[in-house]
Amino acid sequence: MRAILTLLLFACIAVPASGQPAGAPDRWSAFEFFIGAWSGEESATFGEGRGERTYELVLQDRYLLGRNRSIFPPQDGLPDGDVHEDWSVVSYDTERNTYILRQFNSEGFVNTFVLDDASTPPQRMVFVLEASENARGARATLAMTRTEAGFEEVFDVTLPGATDSITIRSRWTRTAP
Repeated sequence: MRAILTLLLFACIAVPASGQPAGAPDRWSAFEFFIGAWSGEESATFGEGRGERTYELVLQDRYLLGRNRSIFPPQDGLPDGDVHEDWSVVSYDTERNTYILRQFNSEGFVNTFVLDDASTPPQRMVFVLEASENARGARATLAMTRTEAGFEEVFDVTLPGATDSITIRSRWTRTAP
């Protein structure tokens, strides 16, 4: 037991508060822009909506946590309306030398995306669906592009067995740092 506590103490001393090894490049520099609160206008295959979102570094700055709430009022393509919530957790996979985005949705889906090699952070990041819990076989991309006013996001998903994709386009503007 004493040996385990000694190892834990050593690990805490060897890694600075930022959660990164001393001398390591700042892995979050491509994501710094997103930290804060955002308001969005959303346009989907099924209708128009509005959203609120925040991003913050958590757990000793090892993860970027995004919290999203989108409201689509009743309309022609969505007669009952819809409230969608999701949490996104971005981490850095040192073994694969890339970013992983895990998205937990209020509909019960847990999506794991990996940053596409063709991305150009911080200007444009495209995440490609690697696995989906409760929608095995789905195909999806999540693209985030910085703009002068904030950022645009395009989420495109084809669910298992479907022939048509669902696309949600969002324009986000900062409401608080």
